[in-house]
Amino acid sequence: MLQSCLDAGDVMDRSARLLIVDDDPDIRELTADFLTRHGYTVDVAPDGAAMRRAMATNAYALLVLDVMMPGEDGLTLLRGLDRSAPPAVIIMSVIGEEVDRIVGLEMGADDYIAKPANPRELLARIRSVLRRAAAAAPEPGVRQTAVTRPWQHFHGWRLDPIARQLLDPDEVVINLSDGEFRLLMTFVDHPRRVLTRDFLLDHARGPTAEHFDRAIDVQVSRLRRKLARSDGRGGDELIRTVRNEGYMFAADVAQR
Repeated sequence: MLQSCLDAGDVMDRSARLLIVDDDPDIRELTADFLTRHGYTVDVAPDGAAMRRAMATNAYALLVLDVMMPGEDGLTLLRGLDRSAPPAVIIMSVIGEEVDRIVGLEMGADDYIAKPANPRELLARIRSVLRRAAAAAPEPGVRQTAVTRPWQHFHGWRLDPIARQLLDPDEVVINLSDGEFRLLMTFVDHPRRVLTRDFLLDHARGPTAEHFDRAIDVQVSRLRRKLARSDGRGGDELIRTVRNEGYMFAADVAQR
């Protein structure tokens, strides 16, 4: 049964082209060989310069990006990518480097895996990310219409869900990372409700994300700082900690 499901997954995304970016030649070649045997077209790059050359000549569905590399590290390379367009990105970080994983997800990575990675786990994560990307893509031949959604108003703040723009009560634009935006949208979509960390992880990260309470706690802390007024008020008042439960967005939200 399990093997049948895996084989079906190979057929579904057989045409996907992947790029492995890692400074370790053994890991590059072993990973590429394994994924090639499972139907993917796989290229490799030892560093950021080679990655950019490859991306200039090929269209990739997904990058597997090592965090710890000399020169330009993986997070620097991730920061330079346009995360509003393909390819999807899975970052690889050394076991125990939780901060790298949190920062990478906040910067828009689609998933992460601990290094050294089990090849079959990496394969499963690649399939999962590609399935999500395929589900989110518009169907061929379907004409896309403009998407509109009202601004979210709360406590003097305004949030544009389409342009991903947050304005404070003084009309100053507050820059949000991709992770911070998704977390804030989860809060404003569920105001005055106690939201568990598991709920926030599922809605802000996606149901396939691994659950790390610390990841949400760090991101809530950063979002609170973004929501703090110049007088020091705002962040903690808007996002309240509910002991032993989670967090609550303590403001009424109006749409207009």
